[in-house]
Amino acid sequence: METLGRTPFQGVTNIVRFNWHFYALAGLSVVILLLVFVLAPAPFGALALLAVAAILVPTLISLGVSYYVYDYSPLYALDWLEALAIPENGHLLTIHAGFDETSGLLARRFPQATLRVYDFYDPTKHTEISIERARNAYPAYPGTEAITTAHIPTPDGWADVVFLILAAHEIRDETERILFFNEVRRTLKPDGRVLVVEQLRDLPNFGAYTVGFLHFHAKKTWLRTFNRARLSVKSAQKLTPFISVFVLQNDGITP
Repeated sequence: METLGRTPFQGVTNIVRFNWHFYALAGLSVVILLLVFVLAPAPFGALALLAVAAILVPTLISLGVSYYVYDYSPLYALDWLEALAIPENGHLLTIHAGFDETSGLLARRFPQATLRVYDFYDPTKHTEISIERARNAYPAYPGTEAITTAHIPTPDGWADVVFLILAAHEIRDETERILFFNEVRRTLKPDGRVLVVEQLRDLPNFGAYTVGFLHFHAKKTWLRTFNRARLSVKSAQKLTPFISVFVLQNDGITP
């Protein structure tokens, strides 16, 4: 599926590019195991071949799913936003964790809106090397402001919609995550909404990424976070089997 502003295979290429050390290690392991298969006696050679399959099959599956999610699915086309009736001239806030693939797309889709972009990346907390590589490879969206998860420099009741697209899972500590969502709630207009797009720690993502799915949070973890931040789930849907969209609203309880 072609998306304006994105090149073909951009998503899966970035995954390999930013996590090249994993793929380099996998490739080196395969080469060594193939040498064992060729040179070692039959029982050891057969085991080496099984080990090659155990490395290649999950790797190829994860890359195939990543292509589907980040390059083929409707995720970045943003057509799925039409059903949410986002005001064309509204106040939009997008918050990311150091790698921003959506602000430019949102600006194109809502050219009359007021868009603020915040980055809560903190290298002392968010220590993944892939994020650092992504930040070095892609310049920040113009006007992006660095923030902390404890404070969003937006007035109370400013935002019609807050977008958290594949970002909030980087807040690993639950207490910090709840405080952050409390701040997000504070920025909302009375009828404002929060769009949380995430991969979940569930069976489809386990099948796609094996132990890598542990980097995501379970649905019950997200629901507990939303509840404790006094945000209610207006709707929840699967954009793909691997991507979930939660639409949140203020539950009406004031501090």
